[in-house]
Amino acid sequence: MRRLLENKVCLITGAAKGIGKSIAEKFAKDGAIVYVNDLKYGKMDEWSKIISEKYKTKVIPLYFDICDFDEAKKAIIQIKKEQKRIDVLVNNAGIITYELLSLIDFEKLRKMFEVNVIALIHLMQLVSKIMIRQKNGSIINMASIVGVKGAKGQLSYSATKGAVLSITKSAAKELAEYNIRVNAIAPGMVATERFLNEIKGRFEDKLENVGMKRLATPEEIADAYTFFASDRSKYVTGQVLGVEGSFTI
Repeated sequence: MRRLLENKVCLITGAAKGIGKSIAEKFAKDGAIVYVNDLKYGKMDEWSKIISEKYKTKVIPLYFDICDFDEAKKAIIQIKKEQKRIDVLVNNAGIITYELLSLIDFEKLRKMFEVNVIALIHLMQLVSKIMIRQKNGSIINMASIVGVKGAKGQLSYSATKGAVLSITKSAAKELAEYNIRVNAIAPGMVATERFLNEIKGRFEDKLENVGMKRLATPEEIADAYTFFASDRSKYVTGQVLGVEGSFTI
């Protein structure tokens, strides 16, 4: 029986842990050839081999800084050379801060825009050139519910994710004629290790604002990515899918 993403060539940034790692494993389970990116060399070597063997596919680590344009270009060229195509780009890598307007650190803000917005646009530019020649592809960006609705104490982060929403919708219009889909996922609160550490003593009360009264699992976010990566969403583009359990900010 053919799997949902059988032989699709995918690149996932920020895949060493959390949601990115869950997306990588989900894609591999569904038959994709998965290139996983992270900044820290060697961090994904062991588990990528385990997942490759478990699901009888290829999960290939690529260590590069997405903010380094030369490194990013070399990585995309490598994938194209090895696989002859790129079917899916998942822009998952990102950084986050929690700061009130009066306390914003502008160096952190600049870095966050560099990672969450500028590097994302550059990767879209590189990969879309390949997808245009293929006349097919899916680009999926990591947004956030705070980019949609805003959040007290997260002006900087929500600004970057608001930019991601606009980028997604504009690129979708530009690339639709080439049969390239561009969509975004906007999670609410997700039970990653990083977020669980952040909420201790700070955000536990926010669970009362979640209609389902629990955090999402990384695997539930990965399910939404699988939908946009697969041909089951082949007529869906320019959309922002909230995966937030009826979260009220």
